[in-house]
Amino acid sequence: MGSIAWSGKDVLSILDFSREDLETLFETADDFLKRPGSVPKTLADRIVATAFFEPSTRTRLSFSTAALKLGAKVIDLSPDVSSVLKGESLSDTIRMLQSYSDLIVMRHPSEGAALLASEVSDVPIVNGGDGSQHHPSQAMLDLYTIRRLKGRVDGLRYAVVGDTRYARTAASFLYGLAKYKPASVYLVSPEGLRMRDEVKNSIRKLGLRTEELDTLEPVLGKVDVIYMNRIQKERFPDPNEYEKVKGSYRITKSLLSGAGDAIVLHPLPRINELAYDVDDLPNAAYMEQARLGVPVRMALLHLVMGGGAR
Repeated sequence: MGSIAWSGKDVLSILDFSREDLETLFETADDFLKRPGSVPKTLADRIVATAFFEPSTRTRLSFSTAALKLGAKVIDLSPDVSSVLKGESLSDTIRMLQSYSDLIVMRHPSEGAALLASEVSDVPIVNGGDGSQHHPSQAMLDLYTIRRLKGRVDGLRYAVVGDTRYARTAASFLYGLAKYKPASVYLVSPEGLRMRDEVKNSIRKLGLRTEELDTLEPVLGKVDVIYMNRIQKERFPDPNEYEKVKGSYRITKSLLSGAGDAIVLHPLPRINELAYDVDDLPNAAYMEQARLGVPVRMALLHLVMGGGAR
């Protein structure tokens, strides 16, 4: 499989990539994992810019680490000390960054910000999360984690738990699952955090069937993957609505006693929805999930910046 679908391409949504494209990405990540001490510097003399207009730990640092491991230089725009504070528009900021770099990774609170950036930039834009619908590289590494730990993505049973309305990680994960053939997908959330109609309609058109539940317990012993996410306080238009649903779900060691060999994923950070007593269980896969963000993002940068399929 070649990398023509990746080379020079913006990465705005996982919907823009086929299953074959994703398999190319995963095989490239596998190759990087096999040679941790001898990674080829395929991006030597290239510059990657990071522009995060929202807080980030794992996405920001794993992209920077990935770029550095491939030999690229990294420059970072910090909005709190940049001309953004003076009122500079996003378009002008991106035009400036593209003149200093070969690729821009950005995160923004506004829906469609990455698309806007791609329309004004001459270098590829990688969406590190915008609004409450798209976080493509997170969904890619989620699928990759499942593939490595379970051996496949097809035929498994999934529960997506928590905020399925505002969490872009949940929406992107479902968009990614729609490229595969899961046996069943349960969406577990309180009434006020049910999946938005536009996301629900999109995944239905893609052939992904889901079932909505109020609690996890009825399917706990049936699922292979539990995808947990925090309730996104910062995305609620009304703080009172957040107060009604915060703490709705909590994964604990005792709860998972009935989960069999199901793996627990979480894009992190966690607040109180995932107890620390889960960390030592064989079900806990979220730290491995975070670790795998580096090889997946290495593969993404390598392919987009013309490194070719490994």
